Amino acid sequence: MPDAIFEHPRLATIYDDLDSDRSDLDVYAAIAGELGARSVLDVGCGTGTFALLLAGNGIEVTGVDPAGGSLDVARAKAGAERVRWIHGDATSLPALRADLATMTGNVAQAIAAPDDWAGTLRGVHDALRPGGHLVFETRDPARRAWLEWNRAETYQRVDIEGVGVVETWTDLIDVSGPLVTFRGTCVFAADGAVLTSHSTLRFRERDEVEADLAEHGYTVKEVRGAPDRPGREFVFFAQRPEE
Repeated sequence: MPDAIFEHPRLATIYDDLDSDRSDLDVYAAIAGELGARSVLDVGCGTGTFALLLAGNGIEVTGVDPAGGSLDVARAKAGAERVRWIHGDATSLPALRADLATMTGNVAQAIAAPDDWAGTLRGVHDALRPGGHLVFETRDPARRAWLEWNRAETYQRVDIEGVGVVETWTDLIDVSGPLVTFRGTCVFAADGAVLTSHSTLRFRERDEVEADLAEHGYTVKEVRGAPDRPGREFVFFAQRPEE
């Protein structure tokens, strides 16, 4: 089941306002240009910000996400008709021949169960044309990003048009090996409603990810650092080999 922050209508509606700095998506748009991608599969497209950015650049985009609440937000945005939206995940995609598949933000890490991760890699591989690329990011576990996931470090107070003031913060709940669980809290000043969402991310080592990609038929072409978060993340460039 998708986390409440992506599925609950009230939380999905304010997601973009609470995560307004998406300069990371400019990096991915530049990668699409670098690779000459004319068709992109956006896995975990969420509220559609990246899919619509690409579509606005004239790229054919398919966005897939298991959270219906987020897709409702995406479909209501200007230009949404230019994107093919799919409610589901990468394990059950229709026939595609995408030049590029992406998993931006936390998408790759949010696919925490090994079977789900393997199914995603297989599904994306099948959806790529021969020679197509899969590009995604994952945090470097050595940086222990979760140590900053507490109220003092994450608290923000945002005044959202049509909603009012929302207070939000993150609390670390548990670290069990590579699995990190945290709780997000949103307090709506308008009516005092308090909504929470629990999430678990898997922090994979670089060599583990490379081995997973090789096992599922990809060639790892390059591993870069994230230019907007230097030293904190790995950005994997994997290719489905030419036939």
